[in-house]
Amino acid sequence: MTEPVLELSGVHVVHRARSGGLFRKDRVYALTGADLAIAAGETVGVVGESGCGKSTLAKVLVGVQQPTAGTASFRGQDIWSMKPAERRHAIGTGTGMIFQDPSTALNRRLPVRRVLRDPLDVHHRGTVAQRNERVKELMALVGLPRSVADALPGQLSGGQRQRVAIARALALEPSLLVADEPTSALDVSVRAQILNLLLDLKERLGLSLVFVSHDIQTVRRMSDRVVTMYLGRIVEEAPAVRIAQRARHPYTRALFSATPGLISPIDPIPLTGPVPSATRPPSGCPFRTRCWKADDSCSGSMPDFEPDAADPAHRFRCYHPVVERESTDDLITQALERS
Repeated sequence: MTEPVLELSGVHVVHRARSGGLFRKDRVYALTGADLAIAAGETVGVVGESGCGKSTLAKVLVGVQQPTAGTASFRGQDIWSMKPAERRHAIGTGTGMIFQDPSTALNRRLPVRRVLRDPLDVHHRGTVAQRNERVKELMALVGLPRSVADALPGQLSGGQRQRVAIARALALEPSLLVADEPTSALDVSVRAQILNLLLDLKERLGLSLVFVSHDIQTVRRMSDRVVTMYLGRIVEEAPAVRIAQRARHPYTRALFSATPGLISPIDPIPLTGPVPSATRPPSGCPFRTRCWKADDSCSGSMPDFEPDAADPAHRFRCYHPVVERESTDDLITQALERS
């Protein structure tokens, strides 16, 4: 097996948040014990409810967020043991990030050509003439007409702005591209265009891609492998072709049951109660407070990853996993009986 482009090992991210008074600060457990390896040319989709840690994971992958514990390694080197200048060069040129809302991610005062040339200027890439030529190449790469080169981001459509954001992320020819909800701020009519563009660029440029979204149908279509997160933890990883019908973790099955057309029937598996607070996560398995399969064993400790017998690339963390012969109808019945 070749060395991963980027690898996380036992990564924790804990924030301090003021609450309940001027001097009181709670700990927010944004990411807990994350292990993840991204292979060259692979697309990894990350799914989960809002607040599950998807965006924190994305920020760790591109070196924006320093782990509280654990290691993040880019091409075998621990990112945070590097000297600052070395880290800025390695991560700045080796990874790119596409943010959720292009209207806030782009400098509104700079024309498109300056937005795209900025990373080339910062990293002193080539001569001025070569940088200007690279800007033209980037615009053509993402399907932007040359006529918008002098336009400000506010003068562009949402789809055009996201194309500019994608081009900027690709300016330094990174090997890893992280897209954090890249279509959620766009009109439905242009989402498919942007998704198809990302798939095309990934194949043409040989990129590794991490695609973060709450839209499970989109993640399944875009990805080679799907990672499910719940309350800051990775609870299941599976090849995309297996994840819909053969997910073993109850939470993953519940997510897919709530997506019309992926699992029959359309009725979702009912989950009782709200998502627990990240400042006071439950002991043991964090999903146990909403899981219809939970018992006392689930409150003791977080289960270790177990491989699926049919596919070692499919692994999950659950004491009472769903078995493949259990249909969504069976799971709905079980959940209703426990509620």
